Amino acid sequence: MDDANPLVVGGPQPPFIGRLQARGHFGIKCGLENIQALLKGLGRPDQGYPVVLIAGTNGKGSTGAFLARMLQAAGLKVGWTTSPHLADVTERIWVEGAPIRQEALDRLLGEAFAIEARASLQATYFELMIAAALSAFRESRVDIALVEVGMGGRWDATNATDPILSVLTTVGLDHQQYLGDTREAIAREKLCTARDGRPLVLGPALDPDWIRPLLSCEPTLHPAPGLGAVELHWDHSRVQGRRVGLAGRHQLDNLATAFEVLRRLRAQGFAIPEENLWPSVAEVQWPGRLWKAPDLEGVWMDGAHNPDGASVLADHALACGVRPHLFVGSMGDKDLRGVARELQRMGPRSVTFVQGAEPRYATAPALREAWNLEAPLLTLPQAAAQLRAPSDVPRLITGSLYLLGDLLRELGIQPF
Repeated sequence: MDDANPLVVGGPQPPFIGRLQARGHFGIKCGLENIQALLKGLGRPDQGYPVVLIAGTNGKGSTGAFLARMLQAAGLKVGWTTSPHLADVTERIWVEGAPIRQEALDRLLGEAFAIEARASLQATYFELMIAAALSAFRESRVDIALVEVGMGGRWDATNATDPILSVLTTVGLDHQQYLGDTREAIAREKLCTARDGRPLVLGPALDPDWIRPLLSCEPTLHPAPGLGAVELHWDHSRVQGRRVGLAGRHQLDNLATAFEVLRRLRAQGFAIPEENLWPSVAEVQWPGRLWKAPDLEGVWMDGAHNPDGASVLADHALACGVRPHLFVGSMGDKDLRGVARELQRMGPRSVTFVQGAEPRYATAPALREAWNLEAPLLTLPQAAAQLRAPSDVPRLITGSLYLLGDLLRELGIQPF
């Protein structure tokens, strides 16, 4: 790894990153008091630059990846937060196209922990990371910050910011234990990231007439128009002959959303020339989203973890005539049956279950029941050994971004 990004997968962790990891990644806290106290103690770093807030069930990270690359191509210094990470926590904070340096993240987390102690509060993992990210953007003097919502929207730490523009990519059934059992309930939570009188960009799959009654404020709605005729390939797409680096029709929806965001930013005075945008789109890669794993023969990774994500993955395989060997591992609190139902549509040549060491992983009996299949179960080391072997047929690993991250660490592969 070069000096710009001195990360070592599995290496010793600096002290504050270690303290952060002890907080655990999961759950939601109802209320913005913690993050507001952290940001106030840090001198409101989020007020030093314009913020674009990106919410949605699926597509947030890919939309952010398109936007970050295109805004950079337009000459802007871009800060970007995304989650979860794959191999290293530094992947959650990006400035100018590179993850934050480990030592810089540790220092910023130390500042957040100091504020936490003085305020006598107990912040979550995500709250501390968002505080560190917003401070990093101030230090770097970014021109714009793309801030990805973690879960929902109403009580998400990112909603403590005051965005000039909000985005809603998709709405699907996920995190129902926190957000509600219907798409309408989940949409209401996510739409709390919108602001009165400011643009709300909607992904192409979202009907403004369905969205409008669910809003608790009055933003200006801007549905993203589709991109027109497309040509789909397993590892990329083409729009009017121009290459799109991320594969799948759903990624074209994410790209359309990103283009609409650029149009809204231009309307607000940002200078974003057209000439360099498509070359940057061709170069976009986003590990874990139908991504060719480096140094492995015919191994693809996609973090689809809910039925909607699994559905678009299956649609893409069917459209491209690809029947892969599937390696599937999921978190036990996900809709295992719904994911299995969608992935089975692609007619995989084989199915192999993978289970990591963390207790949150779905067990073999749960996976076999969801799939109605007595497929073999591999540990992470066993799966890694199989994936290192050559194969004439594509192998697709899916079911969870956490699974992908665990396998990358097992394989010793750095995704960025």
